[in-house]
Amino acid sequence: MNLTINALTRNYQGKSASRRLRRNNKIPAIVYGTGKPPSKITLDIFEITHLLENEESYTSVLNLIVNKKKEAVIIKNLQRHPAKNSITHIDFLRINLKQSIIASIPIQFNGEENNKAMRLGAVLNQFMTSIEISCLPTNLPHSVNVDISHLAIGEHINLTDINIPKGVVITALTHGDIETNNQSIAIIQEPRKMAEIEENIIVKAEDSKNKITKDSETNKDKSNS
Repeated sequence: MNLTINALTRNYQGKSASRRLRRNNKIPAIVYGTGKPPSKITLDIFEITHLLENEESYTSVLNLIVNKKKEAVIIKNLQRHPAKNSITHIDFLRINLKQSIIASIPIQFNGEENNKAMRLGAVLNQFMTSIEISCLPTNLPHSVNVDISHLAIGEHINLTDINIPKGVVITALTHGDIETNNQSIAIIQEPRKMAEIEENIIVKAEDSKNKITKDSETNKDKSNS
């Protein structure tokens, strides 16, 4: 996929300068890596927002054009406004297409509708939603698909069970003993029985009632003293 984003160099920095940019539908960004000094740049908010509507943009090599000069980059970090969810800043990492990079990619769990245990009420407990991988930029996958259709209650999937594309390595499995670092990413579990849920609700209600009664008696004793 050929994704391009345009940018201009930025000479000013600081909170005041960033606020002025955002008022003019621009956002500050920075690009660094490959031994070159960091460059402060400015992006058009509408262009970058439209680009990021495509989820593959987060795990793709992008063509960043700064003052008509093109660089291969990936999105390293993205900040959003806590209330508005609008983009406020982006970090781009320059990459060498001939050197491996480390990236985090999402895990897609497939086969839920064909899982017998889940059709009978069992639930999938996910321990991970993404994994860190290492590969050449040209081999960077947008996600990894994990089939859970065959899992029974109590069965789980580990990192070594993931089918990853050729040329891609899960970084957690490269640190020492594989068995030690072979983390579980998901398990099929039996849901709590309704009776247990109702019992917990009753217990919590009684505890709350007892606390209210105790607090009331304490306040009454204080007023009489």
